[in-house]
Amino acid sequence: MQRASPDRRPSLAQRLVLELSEKIVSGEWPAGSKLPTEQVLTEAHGVSRTTVREALSRLQAEGLVETRRGIGTFVVDTVRPGDEQDSTPEKGTACDAVALIELRLSLEVEAAAIAAQRATPAQLAAMGAALADAPVPEASVSQDFAFHLLIAQCTGNSFFIDAMSHLGTTLMADAPRALPRLSAAQRERWQHEREQILASITRKDADGARAAMRLHLVNLLQHARSAVGARDA
Repeated sequence: MQRASPDRRPSLAQRLVLELSEKIVSGEWPAGSKLPTEQVLTEAHGVSRTTVREALSRLQAEGLVETRRGIGTFVVDTVRPGDEQDSTPEKGTACDAVALIELRLSLEVEAAAIAAQRATPAQLAAMGAALADAPVPEASVSQDFAFHLLIAQCTGNSFFIDAMSHLGTTLMADAPRALPRLSAAQRERWQHEREQILASITRKDADGARAAMRLHLVNLLQHARSAVGARDA
């Protein structure tokens, strides 16, 4: 039996989160200001109250707003001790790549296991095509990312998809540029590891997919850390 399409409300909520957070970050809604009511947000953005509540919940989880029962939702002061220090590494550096891969480990390992349980034949074919189109990371960063995004899509979970789409387009594409160029042996291993991920998903082997993805990302993490060491030497 074919699965029903995932509920699209999370995607609407994610778009609303981006719009509202932009108002906060830009200062249009400064710290301490009260957000419009659910009814106003619903009418202004053409979404349901459920979508508005979900978006506000995400903003609260991100530490941008707080809800005061019976009063409303307010923008919080997002400045923390040390935030004004110029200590954030430049995007696209090896340090940034290490941090990104650490984040991917917390997300993609479990996504691969879920994908092994839910991937459709069409999705498996699409992943195979993505591997054939991008045999090495230098060939095309966007096509390499497409393979990982397809795995998230196989989960049928809009939160996985939203997270990969949002993080991937802005951060993940910077990681390969921050790393040293891979040797021929490393490129071959990179491709083999991704083929093992796909093979496990195709066999519906959740544990195998989880292990294959972890191995791939841990190896990539070690490569990124070696770049940091070389830079600091």
